[in-house]
Amino acid sequence: MATTNKTTDDHPVLGERSGLWGALIGLIVAALIAAPLSGAVAFATHPLARTLFDGRLGQTSAAGFSTFWWVVALLLAALPFLVGFGIARLSVKTIGVICAIVAVFVIAIVVLGQLFLF
Repeated sequence: MATTNKTTDDHPVLGERSGLWGALIGLIVAALIAAPLSGAVAFATHPLARTLFDGRLGQTSAAGFSTFWWVVALLLAALPFLVGFGIARLSVKTIGVICAIVAVFVIAIVVLGQLFLF
């Protein structure tokens, strides 16, 4: 009976280099979200950004407007790390944890949007 010498880094689908695949996918996601992340930070930091929006969004308080865009920026900044980590681990438990974190961020954005923006 032969035993296999399998380390904890070996992954049944991605092999020994699952961390590198996760980093590559995270880098690709970072490149895809670079423009929206830059826009969210610009909206959060520029004092006259509220004047770009019409209606109730333009009439919000400065703190609410800035908080909303900072939360969006944090979600976008965390996305490449979450996707890369999920690809590197690629287990049902890890994917479930990542989905729960994303769901909490989405709920936080919706709640902040309802409180401060709409």
